[in-house]
Amino acid sequence: MTKLAFVFPGQGSQVIGMGQDVYEQVGSARSLFEKANECLEHGFTNLIFKGEQETLTLTQNAQPALLTTSMALYKTFLERGGMAPDFAAGHSLGEYTAYTAMGALSFEDAVKLVRQRGLFMEAAVPAGEGAMSAILGIEEAALLDVVSTITESGHPVQLANINSPGQIVISGTSEGVRLASVLAKERGAKRCLPLVVSGPFHSSLMKPAASQLEETLNGIQISEPHSPVVANYTAMPVALNEIKASLVHQLYSPVRWQQSIEFMIGEGTDIFVEFGPGTVLSGLIKKINRKVRTYSIRDLETCDEVIAQLKGEVANG
Repeated sequence: MTKLAFVFPGQGSQVIGMGQDVYEQVGSARSLFEKANECLEHGFTNLIFKGEQETLTLTQNAQPALLTTSMALYKTFLERGGMAPDFAAGHSLGEYTAYTAMGALSFEDAVKLVRQRGLFMEAAVPAGEGAMSAILGIEEAALLDVVSTITESGHPVQLANINSPGQIVISGTSEGVRLASVLAKERGAKRCLPLVVSGPFHSSLMKPAASQLEETLNGIQISEPHSPVVANYTAMPVALNEIKASLVHQLYSPVRWQQSIEFMIGEGTDIFVEFGPGTVLSGLIKKINRKVRTYSIRDLETCDEVIAQLKGEVANG
């Protein structure tokens, strides 16, 4: 029997103009963008559709912009005949979108929450003192030994995103990331690619932001999701009373994306649908398991195409 999982991207996928066609043509999508304007500031949608990429990429803007766009695409999917999933998951910020799509968070709470999350993350570490880098072509265990060695030498660095076999992102102090990249190359890594980010996300340096996030989360109502959401922190669904704690841990712990996808596949998932402006997650999923089928809903055209394909898959499955 065919099982579906819906996945939602994290920071880095944002692009000027994302979601504009569904805003202009789909009532439920338009209402979400207008709610974002009300919750954040007048003109927020104008930043998404016609602003400067540099301004959109600021963490406190990118996070609510991506959540709003992915949710608008998801609402469009439902309005035009799409079905519910068996699982949902999101990469970092995308986990908040997954909880929102599955009804655990209200959209208004979620968009304000991720704006605050972005501000907390930006403020946690002074600019230039933290860094992230993608390390390609080395096993997780070997890279874990690398970052442990560098951290013990006095330069904190750790695994941040376990994305797929052979692609792991490290995060920490600028010097820690630099030294770990050098040592990783010495121990067989094929490439080390510094990431253009504003801070050392998913590292222990984010703990000050996590404390602030915890306070904010304590004032927000979270309900049981309609479908299980696989948490980044555990790589499996968590109980309702554990969701807030897992989101706090997520901020300074690795995003266990590869393990999350493997969990859903192990539960019988054979189709993944990505809702967002890019295809980053679809690409990672294919690297994890080439046998599963992936679809990407990026705009109105791809939404209608994917709905037609999914109905055929489900009918035949």
